[in-house]
Amino acid sequence: MNILAGLARGLITALAALGVIAYGLAALVTVADIIGRRFGLPIEGVVDLVQLFVVGGAWLVMPYAFLSAAHVSVDFLVENMPRGLAVPLKLFAGVLALGLLGLMLWQGFLTFRTRTMFGDTSQQLGIPIAWYWYPLLVGLAVSLIAVVVELTASLRREARA
Repeated sequence: MNILAGLARGLITALAALGVIAYGLAALVTVADIIGRRFGLPIEGVVDLVQLFVVGGAWLVMPYAFLSAAHVSVDFLVENMPRGLAVPLKLFAGVLALGLLGLMLWQGFLTFRTRTMFGDTSQQLGIPIAWYWYPLLVGLAVSLIAVVVELTASLRREARA
C-alpha cells in the first residue's frame, strides 16, 4: 500500500504543479493583454484562455488540498476530543467526502457527455468545451484517491498514537 500511496502522492503533486502553472499562465496572459492593449496589440481570445487556465488550475489543485488536509475542517474540535470519538468522526467525514466527490464526478461526467455531444466551443477562439471539462473530471477522480490516501494516513497516525 505504501508504494501505491507514494505513486498517488506523486500524481497529486504533479497535478497540483500543473494547476499552479495554469494559474501563472492566466496571470501572464492577462498582463500581456493589458500591456498589449497599450500598443494596439491585444491578445485575441484572452477571456477564453484565462477562463480555461483558471478553471483548469482550480480543479487540478483540488486533490492536493484533500491530500494535505488543507480543505476546510474543524481541526480544533477533532484534536481536542477523545480518540474514541475522533476516529469515527474522521471515518464519517472521509466517507461523506468520498460520496460527495463521487456524486460530483458522476454528474460532471453526465454534463460533460451532454456538452461534448453538441460540439460546444468557447465563444472567441472556438476551443472545444471538452478542454474545460477534462481538468474537472480528472481533479474530481484524483480527489477520490487523495481522500483515501489522506484518510488512511490519518487513521494510521491515530493507531500509532
